[in-house]
Amino acid sequence: MKNPVGPVLRMGDEVDQIIAAIEDDNPDTPIEVIDRGAYVRIQGEDRVLLTEASLQAYLGSEYRIRSLENLMSSFAGRAITSSDSITWESKSIRDREGAAAAEGAVR
Repeated sequence: MKNPVGPVLRMGDEVDQIIAAIEDDNPDTPIEVIDRGAYVRIQGEDRVLLTEASLQAYLGSEYRIRSLENLMSSFAGRAITSSDSITWESKSIRDREGAAAAEGAVR
């Protein structure tokens, strides 16, 4: 994987459900899960999205995206948070999108 991004989660009861939610939110992105015993690295190429709605589908309607902070010991890429989602993205995708936006503004 050239530009892997995503969370690193401490092992816990919710890890499998969080992985399933990430896979649901990223149907066109192959998600790689690296189990290191005490933690799990979850990564995809360039951009990985996780929504509160997907987490709630697996962990119940009371589960909030901010609860992920208790399990996330680290992450790769830039984390962009909102009240109902987290997106991890690589610098290269930001650079490509910035260049494309600048090119569109010039035209």
